[in-house]
Amino acid sequence: MPTQKAEAEWKGNLAQGGGRLKVGSGAFDGPYSFKSRFEEGQSATNPEELIGAAHAGCFTMALAAQLSRAGLTPTRIHTVAKVKLEKVGDAFAITRIDLETEAAIPGVDDATFQKYALDAKQNCPVSKALAGTTIHLDAKLV
Repeated sequence: MPTQKAEAEWKGNLAQGGGRLKVGSGAFDGPYSFKSRFEEGQSATNPEELIGAAHAGCFTMALAAQLSRAGLTPTRIHTVAKVKLEKVGDAFAITRIDLETEAAIPGVDDATFQKYALDAKQNCPVSKALAGTTIHLDAKLV
């Protein structure tokens, strides 16, 4: 299995400085800043947003894998990950991630779908890496 790489560079002080984040594949190279992390409506990314993208992607692939092993082919799986950053004591922490997924899967009932979705949440590698964080799942068949 390959080892994945990402980079960060920062210039200046925390409040007025800024940086760039990029992934080794070249698929993403973009700015990040104090404002993009702690204020709404900024056009740069932040670590929590990238964790959310990674978690949504990992969970969605894990759910597709669960379904494929069961002989089911989803028409569509769409997942949103909402990552909550809060001040805890004197520091900041990611305190919760809400995974919201909607899936169109011919031939599956809701109870079976919920079983596969829960298993995917518990066993995707990103969920395991974030095991110290509360992860909530809302999974719906559409």
